[in-house]
Amino acid sequence: MKINPLNKNEVAYNQLEKMIIFRELEPGSMVSEKQLAESLGLGRTPVREALQRLSYERMTEIHPRRGIQIPPITVESQLKILEVRRDIEALCVRYAASRATLEVRLKMLQLASELETCAQKRDDFIYAELLKEIHILLVKAADNEYLELAMAPLQGLSRRFWFTYKDEGQDFVQASSLHAAVLRAVYNANEEEAVIASHRLNDYLTDVAYRSIQPRK
Repeated sequence: MKINPLNKNEVAYNQLEKMIIFRELEPGSMVSEKQLAESLGLGRTPVREALQRLSYERMTEIHPRRGIQIPPITVESQLKILEVRRDIEALCVRYAASRATLEVRLKMLQLASELETCAQKRDDFIYAELLKEIHILLVKAADNEYLELAMAPLQGLSRRFWFTYKDEGQDFVQASSLHAAVLRAVYNANEEEAVIASHRLNDYLTDVAYRSIQPRK
């Protein structure tokens, strides 16, 4: 059975995003469209479409006739992302708290529990998938396509930074608790608490960024 071309585009996007977040594609490195297509076992067209999407999200930099660059990881860029993300994400969760349907609210409650359970198991890949699902659901609940455009470039590279510098002993549990607090506030339709929880999450991520500057023991 043939795979729908749109599905191939989505497969290419998801695989490349995962490779970038978990540094299978080395930060700062240059790769070619051909190399990526061969490594994924896909044609050039879905890979090209995925790279264009990732470029919009600032997860790749396309240089004509030179190749594709994977952005380096820097604390400066992470702090700039979080500076913008703070207010945009707060707006997103405020709208989500007031506009989410009951079905979406119940899904958020479920994801909050799943994320906390996953944090106990320290499963990087499933945790990353849950985070992505949470961000997509929050934007969907906010019901504003322009907000979706603003949020897209603020998530992937931020996740990559966190997975690079998280502390295995405490960060999974702390981060999952903060994310879950946002989801539960939205579930309860409490706009102010959702914003407060979102700011607490941003403060924590900012602390992780500054902590990354310190030498690891």
